[in-house]
Amino acid sequence: MKVARIALIALACAVLLSACGAGDTAEKPDAIVLLTHDSFAVSDGILEQFEVETGVAVQVLRAGDAGTMVGQAILTKDSPVADVMYGIDNTFLSRALSGGIFLPYRAADADRLHADLAVDERVTPIDFGDVCLNYDKAALAAANLPVPAGLLDLTDEAYRAQLVVENPATSSPGLAFLLATIAAFPEDAEYSWRQFWADLRDNDVLVVRDWNTAYYSEFAGGGSGTRPLVVSYASSPPAGVIFSDPPPDVAPTGVVLAGCFRQIEYAGVLAGTRAEPWAQDLIDFMLTTTFQEDMPLNMFVFPAIRDAALPPEFLEHTQIPEAPASLAPDVIDNGREQWIEEWTEIMRS
Repeated sequence: MKVARIALIALACAVLLSACGAGDTAEKPDAIVLLTHDSFAVSDGILEQFEVETGVAVQVLRAGDAGTMVGQAILTKDSPVADVMYGIDNTFLSRALSGGIFLPYRAADADRLHADLAVDERVTPIDFGDVCLNYDKAALAAANLPVPAGLLDLTDEAYRAQLVVENPATSSPGLAFLLATIAAFPEDAEYSWRQFWADLRDNDVLVVRDWNTAYYSEFAGGGSGTRPLVVSYASSPPAGVIFSDPPPDVAPTGVVLAGCFRQIEYAGVLAGTRAEPWAQDLIDFMLTTTFQEDMPLNMFVFPAIRDAALPPEFLEHTQIPEAPASLAPDVIDNGREQWIEEWTEIMRS
């Protein structure tokens, strides 16, 4: 009887251990992999601090833009290429959630987050930024044009051939701007977003593939361009100051606060990871003051935690829109492909 009892106890322990999941029994890895977009950047020593604190290094795997990154994660979810994903934003979030690529996790410092950023228990907001119209102050003045008061002004004859935008099929800010117009001019309104874009087309808007081309090649404030208006970010003016030599006292570009769209970037633990506890540690680390305060001058985004300090350049040269447009991730997911197809057809007409 004693032997049988010992055997039953051993069997019960084995069942309990197997029920704990891979995360509780995984061996500590030498490194974990962070899947992210090509714009990811941190200061030297930041990720090394995580390694000092945990004994686990972070290997960064860049996968193109946010859409490409999400697609790769969905295709490889049965054998994930990484342990954590960072940089998925609200324009693609619902696609990832419906693809089942994340494990639920509540970050240790989740209570420090801005309350309006969190949307799902499977992902943690890390930063936010606003896609807005930017204008070159000198170029607008030379054209004797006022700063547009809002999106509708862009259809006025006075702004003919003055605006450059990014293609929403190939550009994240381009998609965000399309969503801003859909929020501003709903489908069931007398003046819908479709009519707005038809009017922009007739007003000689210039559409380019990506943000780099729009800002640095076509925008007057970016270098070699001539158009005084561009779709960019609310954080672009401080970047213009920081990267100028010598830095000017006043930013040469400004932001139109009406018609902005808020992008929120999230991080999540990828399902299938064999290093779940350390993947969770990395999520926690990304909400530390050290990581959060490092982001603005590297990725020109705003920290997700309320008590992070902003660098002086952000405080002096950046305005945060009080009421940026937003759409629920599931609404975006349900409409995104159809909206892009309709937009493409409108711009071809």
